[in-house]
Amino acid sequence: MEEIQSQSDHYRSPSSSVSSPANRVPSSNYFYSRKPGALRQPISFEDSPVWDETDIEVKVDEGGDSINAATTPPSPSLSKINSGSLPSPSSIEREVVTRKIAGASIAWKDLTVTIKGKRKYSDKVVKSSHGYALPGTMTVIMGPAKSGKSTLLRALAGRLPDSTRMYGEVFVNGTRRHMPYGSYGYVDRETTLIGSLSVREFLYYSALLQLPGFFCQRRSVVEDAIDAMSLGDYANKLIGGNCYTKGLRSGERRRVSIARELVMRPHILFIDEPLYHLDSVSALLMMVTLKKLATSGCTLIFTICQSSTEVFGLFDRICLLSNGKTLFFGETLACLQHFSNAGFPCPIMQSPSDHFLRAINTEFDRIIAMCKSWQDNHGDLSSVSMDTAIAIRTIETTYRSSADAAAVESMIVKLTEKEGPSLKRKGMAGNATRVAVLTWRSLLIMSREWKYYWLRLILYVFLALCIGTVFSGLGQSLFSVMRRVAAIFVFVSFTSLLGVAGVPSQLKEIKIYTYEESNQHSGAFVFLLGQLFASIPFLFLISISSSLVFYFLIGLRHEFSLLMYFVLNFFACLLVNEGLLLLVASICQNIFWSILSFVSIHVIMMLSAGFFRIRSALPRPAWMYPISYIAFHTYSIQGLLENEYIGTSFAVGQVRTISGYEALGNVYDISDDSNTKWKNLLVLFVMAVAYKVVVVILLKCCIRKKHSVHKLFRCNQNRKDYK
Repeated sequence: MEEIQSQSDHYRSPSSSVSSPANRVPSSNYFYSRKPGALRQPISFEDSPVWDETDIEVKVDEGGDSINAATTPPSPSLSKINSGSLPSPSSIEREVVTRKIAGASIAWKDLTVTIKGKRKYSDKVVKSSHGYALPGTMTVIMGPAKSGKSTLLRALAGRLPDSTRMYGEVFVNGTRRHMPYGSYGYVDRETTLIGSLSVREFLYYSALLQLPGFFCQRRSVVEDAIDAMSLGDYANKLIGGNCYTKGLRSGERRRVSIARELVMRPHILFIDEPLYHLDSVSALLMMVTLKKLATSGCTLIFTICQSSTEVFGLFDRICLLSNGKTLFFGETLACLQHFSNAGFPCPIMQSPSDHFLRAINTEFDRIIAMCKSWQDNHGDLSSVSMDTAIAIRTIETTYRSSADAAAVESMIVKLTEKEGPSLKRKGMAGNATRVAVLTWRSLLIMSREWKYYWLRLILYVFLALCIGTVFSGLGQSLFSVMRRVAAIFVFVSFTSLLGVAGVPSQLKEIKIYTYEESNQHSGAFVFLLGQLFASIPFLFLISISSSLVFYFLIGLRHEFSLLMYFVLNFFACLLVNEGLLLLVASICQNIFWSILSFVSIHVIMMLSAGFFRIRSALPRPAWMYPISYIAFHTYSIQGLLENEYIGTSFAVGQVRTISGYEALGNVYDISDDSNTKWKNLLVLFVMAVAYKVVVVILLKCCIRKKHSVHKLFRCNQNRKDYK
């Protein structure tokens, strides 16, 4: 913990430019110290230390290559706070630090985002927000749940969903252009990692999907990303995260998801809730790592609900939101002075983020009502009383009329009055490369994770063994025809139904695709080709092993050509079944509904396959047209029966024989043409391709992208639309 604390002190912002008019530090006891005997007191807004104010000058060079700012003193560490060794304002030497811009500046002005039906009384999720972020700094968007933090972050990154409309202006290096591919990175709150890969393998495959060039160049980028996120000790460990592989902890997994975006070396990095599901130690290590990343020049913008005292001291600027309204934007220490000016000083020994959320979170009104009920019974929490709505209005009004808001407006003007260097689009890996990478990665995953195909291989062979032993010893007489038809029907239908075991793996593949597609790392066609090529060896292994067990147990004709057709027919049947499974999983995207839908579809297809009732005798409106023609069971069973019985004959009495086609006349509809079985096989392969095409269309059109680029509109052109 001492090592983390020392790193925390080392990476605190000594040179962040200031948006507020004052560079403030407490003149005496720091705001984190609570009065003696007050530990059991409820949350209150009482006396707070007096803050000294000093003016600060912010200068932006005309060339746009550097920013000169008087720096704020380093935020105090917890050890210094407890020991009372805080430096006084007079003892801090102010100096001008020039930082070379390695990232990019971003500023937003009067930004409003509306979502239809998102709010009960108003559909404005973000309301007239102003702010900016500079290279080499960390800007945090803080607020309670459903305050618009993630929506504002997506708006700045240009990744709002299609159901939203955005108004206002967003400037990147002084221009309104969209950020091109590779110039920024975006990390979702919940990202899907591949547990069967090690950290280095996962990042290496991500680099291959994103970057052009030679393999050796990508390896260097991966190593840089590993070092940047302090993952060197975990580089060769499996990510894990499932019931049979423990893998990395949540903190390391979160850093891996960020490192995936760092392989592109973005100028701006957007992170939604980097401390999501992290404990206090993991959160501090995460923020120290991000602070180290910011010192390299990258512009960091992320959302957060609340933080500890030490983590709060690492932030450069804070954008405080409540119900979509910006209650403050500026430096972190200036935010404390702002709350004090509004009449809500931070109590002693309370975390600033806890204090902010206590003042602006409307959910606390419900807690107050509970406390009043507690007071009637115990009389302990009588001092908890405050109308949160009034506090929000007071804080917002104070900010609008403050010099902090004026300083933000002035800085936005300086950042946007002259265009800086435009961000260039980085190279992208070709589709052929991506198909090869996805195929090899999927092969590696499928070979390592038993739930993909190894479990299904065991289940298929076991089922074939069960069916084969039940229908063994049928002989080759005319009376065995009916039983052998039943055996083939059960084999095809039940093995296809066992494909439901692949639902979890398909859903995981879709989640991985959704994230990679949203970041332009993959595409629907590339994803399906890679998955198809990787699954073919496993499906062929399943078809050979299951077919051999079933074929010889029930006593089918011992001819190699007939056996190979049986294997090909069953292989095609498995391909169609995989396409149907992926289609159902893409539509439902839920394990319960996917399993239920898949099983229901199979039951309907089994009923119309022509075994329970001859196909020509099925009711025409629905069961014959179109269900019996859509059911792949029909073509598979027809082909297998034609393969077995066309060209054979059975003795009836001592002088008369009938052909195999005639023997099946009252059992199953087949053709007497020996080439028909190949037509049925062709139909199966065409159906497999058709299912894949439908999935491509579905992934591209019907499934909404999580993020999409939206045009920016001027406020004076659209203000009437939302007033």
